[in-house]
Amino acid sequence: MRLLSISTGKVMPLFGNHHPDYQSVASAIRKKSVSNLEDPLPVEIYSLGVKGDEQADLSAHGGIEKAIYVYPAEHYAFWNELLTRETKKSTVLKHGAIGENFTIEGLLETEVFIGDKLLIGDLEFVVVKLREPCFKFNATLGYKGAAKAMVQSGFCGWYLRVLKTGSVAAGVQITIIPGARDTSIAEQNRNLIQHRNQQDLWE
Repeated sequence: MRLLSISTGKVMPLFGNHHPDYQSVASAIRKKSVSNLEDPLPVEIYSLGVKGDEQADLSAHGGIEKAIYVYPAEHYAFWNELLTRETKKSTVLKHGAIGENFTIEGLLETEVFIGDKLLIGDLEFVVVKLREPCFKFNATLGYKGAAKAMVQSGFCGWYLRVLKTGSVAAGVQITIIPGARDTSIAEQNRNLIQHRNQQDLWE
């Protein structure tokens, strides 16, 4: 298990300046890698997240409880295939494209439980909850079914709280320290599917 990439993003109009009716809709979901295996620069991690990263809506992202968004690199093949098929455009997403801060390998939603601790390099984090996508995710990927596909596939990733701050670079190993292991991220996602089906909340 290791950290492949660290990504950050700035708040900007989600739909661009060419959509004047939607300029008030801002997001920092479009993130770019600032540390990766090809260029493993050290990046400072604070209690509120990655240095240089921003969030437009702190009710949904960021803050102490959702400081870092983690996403498994193994899911990128799913998104590349789905988007290529649905948009009729060849798609090869770069790390950070899902809106994540940490792109990792070797650890999936079925193996991560709320309350587990992750040791990443010299830093320490705790798993808080899954990511729940919204229309901004659809807009970012250019596919109106992206948010629904994330929930139904279970390829949602998860948020971390920072327990030990400091500097970290891509390429470091990840160690998991099990917590109570009552609810996995995958189980939390299944509960979300059940709730949305009951409430008919699909977009």
